[in-house]
Amino acid sequence: MTARYPLVELDPATLEHIAERGGRPINLYRALANQPALLGAWIDFASALRYQCGTPRALRELLILRIAQLCRSDYQWLQHVAPARAAGAGERIEALEGWRESPLFSPRERAALALAEAITGGDVDEPTHAAAAALFDPAELTELVVTSGFYCMVARTLNAMAVDAGGEPVV
Repeated sequence: MTARYPLVELDPATLEHIAERGGRPINLYRALANQPALLGAWIDFASALRYQCGTPRALRELLILRIAQLCRSDYQWLQHVAPARAAGAGERIEALEGWRESPLFSPRERAALALAEAITGGDVDEPTHAAAAALFDPAELTELVVTSGFYCMVARTLNAMAVDAGGEPVV
């Protein structure tokens, strides 16, 4: 599919903003740079989710990858496989599509994945929320809900804009 939005060359201040928050000038950022104020807010929000959360990074990366599968976002999948591996998600990445049947996932991971799937589908029922709330404190639960909601938006934005990861280095 051809990209629907031009990839804008990022100015030095934006490149510095991205680097200061641990990011790279990926094609998604170049597409979002068509509206610089939104790009700046996006970078800050994504950075907070990556580096200012207390839940395990491996868990959050598994949620992001599962959302990528459900939303059919190859770009999001490609960008998050390496961070998931680096965070220790290991063989659970390959088992992610069948997580309900796999013995590789802990009760906390199962509850978080069920929550992420419900958020992706747009309806978190009470049993799903209660199962997660029984295993995570309110701060952790908030991180999981916001991470899931944000990465649903990421996948849908990538798909709507038809952002191409072609030739882009992955972490």
